[in-house]
Amino acid sequence: MRTAYFDNNATTRVLPSVQAAMIRVLEDGYGNPSALYQRGRQARQIVEDARGAVAALLGCRPDEVIFTSGGTESDNAALFSACPAGSHLVVSAIEHDAVLNACLVLKRQGVQVSVVRPDGNGRLDPEEVGKALRPDTALVSVMTANNETGVIQPVEEIGRLVHDRGIAFHTDAVQAAGKIPVSVRSIGCDLLSLSAHKIHGPQGIGALYLRKGLAFRPLLVGGHQERGRRAGTENLPAIAGFGAAALAAGQGLEDGSITRLAAWRDAIERHLAQQVDGVAINGGSAPRVANTSNLTIKGIPSTALLVALDRQGIALSAGSACRAGSRRPSHVLTAMGLTAADARAAIRISLGKLNSQQDVDDLLEILPRSILELRRNPSAA
Repeated sequence: MRTAYFDNNATTRVLPSVQAAMIRVLEDGYGNPSALYQRGRQARQIVEDARGAVAALLGCRPDEVIFTSGGTESDNAALFSACPAGSHLVVSAIEHDAVLNACLVLKRQGVQVSVVRPDGNGRLDPEEVGKALRPDTALVSVMTANNETGVIQPVEEIGRLVHDRGIAFHTDAVQAAGKIPVSVRSIGCDLLSLSAHKIHGPQGIGALYLRKGLAFRPLLVGGHQERGRRAGTENLPAIAGFGAAALAAGQGLEDGSITRLAAWRDAIERHLAQQVDGVAINGGSAPRVANTSNLTIKGIPSTALLVALDRQGIALSAGSACRAGSRRPSHVLTAMGLTAADARAAIRISLGKLNSQQDVDDLLEILPRSILELRRNPSAA
């Protein structure tokens, strides 16, 4: 059976160039980057080349990039470093669990947390963020693009507002990188989180942008890797893959890839609206990244639809992969004002660079048919 993968916001397939970069290191790149002899120096060069590629994608200095194990560690490191006990933190209600669950830990450590809710389209109002600021606010953390809806947040406005008050600003750009231009200078952020496996790189490697001169408390202690900011021997194959993925992500912003994804997404939404009643696009009136569509299919639990689609070779999701299996409705959709029932009836279609027109054609045929069949016979799932 032919399969088509539409869960690229959960993870992406590595690109051939990424795979090749990793294989080269696995075959002959076993040097420790901290060693002074030739093989160690060669390994160090691989790390620094990748660091330069990530820095170019973000528009920052290479020495402002810290390699981590992924987006979760980057988010945790940013919040735990910037929010000492007794300080105040402002976050949005639609952040990834890596931020929201870090807030729970910080609360137990004496940090006060204010949560700003979005409007009905899932977008924050910078003025509402401004209202939440206090004299003791140490950090504001607002994601660049939401992982469930794809809605792009006004981070540049928020960054200006926050800096005017002398407060640090962190943004989780995991779902934005490679889909829209992400410039730390334009955003005005002090910290930014990135993950390789969302941009067709390997899993288990990410990065934290740390503005030069900003104080930082390492999450991990031990050796002096990453200029003393992240202890542990570098994951050389994954870092090499991340560098290749970052290069491809930058190229993809200019080679028409994003335009193609947007056209496919819009075609899917139009076709579904024409074929099926009771379909709502969550965040559809707000700016979105090109690859993401979040749809509520009235009257059909998303779990039933996902099972039916999987049987026919179509893989997509009901939202964030980190909440798979949870009985609770999406915190993002309920924060936008959806009822629990409508949130549980939502599916997320997220396209990637390795999708094809045939994948999209299959989805256009199978998805409406599956919805109509489940409405006629709910027990079919």
